[in-house]
Amino acid sequence: MCKGLSSLPSSCLEKAKGMRVKLSHLADAHHKHKVHDGKAFQDMETLLSTKSGLQVFRGFLRSEFSEENLEFWLACEDYRVSPSKTKASSIYGQFINPDAPQEVNLDAETRESLLAVMDSLCADTFDKAQQRIYNLMAKDSFPRFLRSAHCMEAIKEF
Repeated sequence: MCKGLSSLPSSCLEKAKGMRVKLSHLADAHHKHKVHDGKAFQDMETLLSTKSGLQVFRGFLRSEFSEENLEFWLACEDYRVSPSKTKASSIYGQFINPDAPQEVNLDAETRESLLAVMDSLCADTFDKAQQRIYNLMAKDSFPRFLRSAHCMEAIKEF
């Protein structure tokens, strides 16, 4: 027969209360983390700003053979933070050059304007091209991502 909590020594009761408080804080923190990650899929800007959102979106783009758009966008973000001629040349060679291994879909005008400024680089050299690719992903890839199994599975995990 159970005698209830009153039969336990007070030291055990104090320890149990302390553990309950700690577990409550852990549960709250876990819940807040899940809510934040679940919101990562509401808009593309939020999606790209979270590690988990970026990972799931990258997987989706890989499955659609358009991962180069995200890789280009990320390379431009990195370049903006710490611009260098080496990074600029790498971005141009990897994504913009017509024979690039991961060529992104840019119009001829944007591509030509980038080629013209490759000798006079600055932190915003790739901004126009980056914005075009961002808009392409936001208008085309992101809506399909929201309807995809990748997104549904990720939401279930959170």
